[in-house]
Order: sequence, then C-alpha cells, then structure tokens
Amino acid sequence: SDAENWYCECPKLYTGKLCQFATCNENPCGNGATCFPKSRRDAVCLCPYGRSGILCNDALKITQPSFSGTDVFGYTSFLAYSAIPNITFYYEFHLKFQLANHHSALQDNLIFFTGQKGQGLNGDDFLELGLRSGRVVYSYNLGSGTATIISKPLDLTLNIHVIHLGRNLQEGWLKVDDQKNKTVTSPGRLVGLNVFSQFYLGGYREYTPELLPKGPRFKNGFQGCIFDVQVLTSINEGFKSPGTPEGHPNSGRSVGQCKDSPCSIIKCRNGGKCVESGSTVYCDCLTGWKGAFCTETVSVCEPEHDPPHLCKQGGTCVPLPHGYTCHCPLGTTGTYCEQG
Repeated sequence: SDAENWYCECPKLYTGKLCQFATCNENPCGNGATCFPKSRRDAVCLCPYGRSGILCNDALKITQPSFSGTDVFGYTSFLAYSAIPNITFYYEFHLKFQLANHHSALQDNLIFFTGQKGQGLNGDDFLELGLRSGRVVYSYNLGSGTATIISKPLDLTLNIHVIHLGRNLQEGWLKVDDQKNKTVTSPGRLVGLNVFSQFYLGGYREYTPELLPKGPRFKNGFQGCIFDVQVLTSINEGFKSPGTPEGHPNSGRSVGQCKDSPCSIIKCRNGGKCVESGSTVYCDCLTGWKGAFCTETVSVCEPEHDPPHLCKQGGTCVPLPHGYTCHCPLGTTGTYCEQG
C-alpha cells in the first residue's frame, strides 16, 4: 500500500496518527509548547525556552539555565543554539556547571553536543561532552575514528565545577577543576571537524538519543545548572557565547532559571502533587480527580473512571445522582445491555 494511505481509528479522547495523544487534540498549551498526555485524562505542557507555568503562558527570564534531565515522558530538557562557525580546525570551550545532586553525577548525562547532521550514522563527525559514572567525558570524531578523554572522578564536595577543553587539528585536551590537563590524539588521518547541526546544551531535541552517533550515546539530559559557556575559534577573536545573536538560543524545552522553583507558586488541590521539570510544571492528581489543579472530579461514565462502567454493546452510560444507568441501542436489553 502507499505509505500515506493508512490511518488509525482512535478511541474517544485519543488523537494523532498513532492515537498517541490524549486530551491534546484541542492543544491547550501556549507558545508552541510540546503537549503530552500525562494520563488518559490530562495533558502536560512541556514549556519552550523562555516560558513557564501550567500552560507555558508565563514569561521566564533565563540568565543561568537549569536543566532537569530526562522527564517521566522520556523528553530531555535542552537548549539549541545555531551551529558554531569555524570550529573545523581549532576551538576552545570554557564552561561551569553545578550538579542537581550527587546521584546525577553518576548517570549518563549530556552536557553539550554538535554533529554532522544531528542524527549521526556511525562515522559521522561529532563533538560532545558529558558525565559518565562521576567523570567528565570529552569525545570527538573527525571522520577517521573517535578520540576520548575521561577525567578523574569529580570532587563532589565542590559546589561548582569548571571545565576547559580544546582541540587543534587532531590534538585534543581537557582540564577539569584542579585536575591535571589530559591530552589525546584522534586516530586516522583526518584533521577537520565537519559539524552542521545546532549546538545542543543539556540534552537533545530528538525524543530518542538512538538517532545520535554511537560515540555520544548519552542517555540522559544534564541535571543541574550550566553557565558561562564560552567558545573561542581563533586566537585573535576572544571568547564568545554561542548563539545568534550571541548568547541567544534558537529553541529549548523545559529549561528553568537556576535556583527558581516553579512549584513554589502552584497549589495542587485534593491531594495532588506538584511535579516540576525545569520550567515545566504540572499537578499529578490522585485517583478520581483531574484537571490542571486536580479540582475536577472524574465522572462515573468517563472512560478513565476507576472502575470503568459496564455498559456493553454500544450502550450509553448516563450518570445518576448515585451511580449510572445504561441506555441500550436497538436490539439489546438488560441492566448493562448485555442481552441480545
């Protein structure tokens, strides 16, 4: 069959080509947020860069971005800057970061990434920095093999970590905090880094990092704050922030301001719990409640009511003051329309 001729008939409440979206069909989210069905009855808005709040309607000024790692829906928080020009033969990066907690240092966390296409096949050029098992990992591939430097374990008593790294042709170097400078030479003959993707900070836009080259398969987004990212690509130019205009990302998702907590201003009702992920915030409701602040009850006839109603064979559930009744279609009878 022709690739585009099929479609799914979605049950009530669901939309999308694969029936993957519930309650997002009349997308309630503002400002281009990603709408995601957090349950069969409610959506969550994953806020784009510079926005916060339940529907992402609140403006948020970000001077020190805080990243929340990978959320329960599988999305990473990230910032994307325009591709960094002139890093083919020479670059230096400076940046500082603060970990959300000690546990986050031990995961596979991406700090930054740029690649040939951003969905690299094996052998694609890339440059990336991340944390793995409490150590900083710096890798690059100029097209003839991957070079990797792994730092000593981070001193977790330090509040802020400082990273300097660079590359000149095949020679790379990494300096972390007060550790000794480490160097590496990339294998093969190629000397130029050819990357055209955006410069990703803290995570990826893609839903799955499987799209990225085998080397930088960092599974999680960074958890904590990253600040003062600076890059130098020629000795006569001096360090600059990434982005066009300088320091401005093109896009981002679920990125907060360091030390801010969106849950401090959200009050979930009826036992609901506030969940925050960078600038994204929502109420996780107890059974029987729904809505942005858990203030609406789930009707006995709604498909997500627990337990579900028992009307069979296309019977229509009609709520009563106590319980419900089933209106049966022609040709059926019984309390639940169960008889022919």
